[in-house]
Amino acid sequence: MPIMDAASAEQYEVHGSRFTSYVRPSTGSAQLCAWRLDVPAGTSGVPHRPSREEVLAVLAGSARVTLDGETRVASAGDVILVPAGAEFQVDVVGDEPLRAWVTTTVGLTAQLSDGTTMTPPWVA
Repeated sequence: MPIMDAASAEQYEVHGSRFTSYVRPSTGSAQLCAWRLDVPAGTSGVPHRPSREEVLAVLAGSARVTLDGETRVASAGDVILVPAGAEFQVDVVGDEPLRAWVTTTVGLTAQLSDGTTMTPPWVA
């Protein structure tokens, strides 16, 4: 049955953030990847360019989101659409950690600002 229980989700700690992976090819998904992102208060994210569109639904907290040089604040209830290839960075603002649900398609990679390409393990 395609119910992904919390106890079976794999967690990854990268760049000071926790990625809890629920949906990806190794859990039976052919097309989608989805994970919960938890970022501690005061954390500045790493700028990167995703190879696929990403959708981040902010569940708790607030973040300053920079997308191709334009900056806005996203808070609980807001949704961020990151186009493939756009430069993207999230910096948590305020005293509350950021929690978001992230969805993308299989095959996502991220190009970091130093030019290296990362294949996140939470999408494999």
